[in-house]
Amino acid sequence: MDSYKNFLKKNTQILKDFKTEKNINIMEVCGTHTVAFFQTGVQDIFPNNVNLIDGPGCPVCVTPNGFLDRAIEISKKFGTTLTTFGDMVKVPASYSSLKKEKSLGRDIRTVYSPMDALDIAIDNPEKEVVFLSVGFETTTPGEAAVIKSAKEKNIKNFSMLVGNKLTPPAVDALLSSGEVNLDGFILPGHVSIITGAKTWEFISKKYKKPAVISGFNAKDLIMGTLFLLNLIKAGNIKIENLYKEVVSNRGNILAKKMMDELFLITDSKWRGIGEIPGSGLKLREEYRQFDASEKFPVDPPEEVENKECRCGEVLKGLIKPFECPLFGTVCTPSEPVGACMVSFEGACSAYYKYYRS
Repeated sequence: MDSYKNFLKKNTQILKDFKTEKNINIMEVCGTHTVAFFQTGVQDIFPNNVNLIDGPGCPVCVTPNGFLDRAIEISKKFGTTLTTFGDMVKVPASYSSLKKEKSLGRDIRTVYSPMDALDIAIDNPEKEVVFLSVGFETTTPGEAAVIKSAKEKNIKNFSMLVGNKLTPPAVDALLSSGEVNLDGFILPGHVSIITGAKTWEFISKKYKKPAVISGFNAKDLIMGTLFLLNLIKAGNIKIENLYKEVVSNRGNILAKKMMDELFLITDSKWRGIGEIPGSGLKLREEYRQFDASEKFPVDPPEEVENKECRCGEVLKGLIKPFECPLFGTVCTPSEPVGACMVSFEGACSAYYKYYRS
């Protein structure tokens, strides 16, 4: 960190200025940024009144209980093989979890990519294999490619339960709600590789807030935060791309084309936020045979949330994780009560591992 502190010496005046000013609220939308701020120590460099707020940037965390409830009911009713990334296994659903269902003998397998799930289906033609597709723009093109491959290979025993979400509408919803007073944003680098910098212009044009797109190492985080503080101080309302080595203005055209070919935009429910128009995806008609929700119709029980868990408020930036009464006592990474404590990108998990008051 010494080299980065030396870098900061060139910017000491702005830090001194901000020490004497009102609180500055900056939301880092991406869960990976939340973790990186702690891991690098950058979190501790800035004045206490520069308040870094965690956003809805963890796909596992924002996936509502109803998604898992449906997956569990599909497994129970149809005896399917459920495949998923490791984090989802431990997330509590309304009445159970994938981990619990696996202990009861249901065929639930952890995979490292959706292609692994397709391979399981190819190797086991007698089994119906369902992949739980949860992710943002970063992973969606890969999942689209797997569905396309399944169709080309005429694999009939493979399907996806689609829970993919689009990040910009969630930021729009948070800003339009007015629940959180925000002065600026540090925008997700990985998502922006796909979407492009231009997709975030609504933040400056519609809501008159500045934002920067940043990378993830310590220098990226320092430069990004300092740049944003300068924009805020100067009243310069713009979106600045500081991750130009991988993020272009238009984004990854081929990846977006793949997404558009396979998926339609639809409304989607986010944990803690509710239904957000145009924030989800569903398979187009010509690929609907791979839609697990249609292939395996079920009537899940009524979705419920743990009333004491405040994960939803954390995702909206209304509270810090340690303000939840369950944090670090009843709810820990080994025994999570809420999704925000499960995922590596979850704010509660990051605070539990790295935060020191």
